[in-house]
Amino acid sequence: MIDDRRGAQLVAALGSVRARLADACIAVGRDTRDVTLVAVTKTYPASDVATLQELGVLDVGESRDQEAKGKVAELGSSAQAGVLRWHFVGRVQTNKAASIAGYAHAVHSIDRLDAVAAFAKAVVERATPLEAFVQVSLDGDPARAGAVGGEVLRVAEAVAAAPNLLLRGVMAVPPIAADPEAAFARLAEISASVRAEHPEAVAISGGMSADLEQAVRHGATHVRVGTALLGRREPTFS
Repeated sequence: MIDDRRGAQLVAALGSVRARLADACIAVGRDTRDVTLVAVTKTYPASDVATLQELGVLDVGESRDQEAKGKVAELGSSAQAGVLRWHFVGRVQTNKAASIAGYAHAVHSIDRLDAVAAFAKAVVERATPLEAFVQVSLDGDPARAGAVGGEVLRVAEAVAAAPNLLLRGVMAVPPIAADPEAAFARLAEISASVRAEHPEAVAISGGMSADLEQAVRHGATHVRVGTALLGRREPTFS
């Protein structure tokens, strides 16, 4: 029974996000079951993850390996037994690949060949494949994460060829101040080019708290929502 103040906040926020997703899907004739809500819980405590789990949110996103590992350990059996699905959504450091592969079900941010190689090595003995999204750059800025131009297909090919990596599709974060409508339209085009070579790579991870409607309109299958679910407050983790 969720009756504490924080629990009530999460109940209300989740209801609002689910309503937005439903409305966005209805507007373009999509089934809401085709869009996975990934609750991005970075900087928030494991207790929030547990509450969201009780409310039926089983896909959890984290962007820092150390923080994610701590939450997996704190949540114990529910995290370990496959009840929760952990998505790593932050920028990948190759020296963290083995650690991330130890708990993550999916990595949304593989954007270069050395990262593919690191994860391919890390997952050799996994019982199930690690799902992988190729993060793409929508503005070509080399200072930002994301594969650029033809590198997208090269990274996708490397993922598809790696045993125990499962190419799911593409991911992107719209550039700051960019029109999200145009950004997600471009991501849909890139997704189509990847699917032309890899028909199984149907997933699109795009859309966050401020722009999930535009992402859904352009085919997003995963939306990564933090602020709209968990609110803005002082971070729990330094």
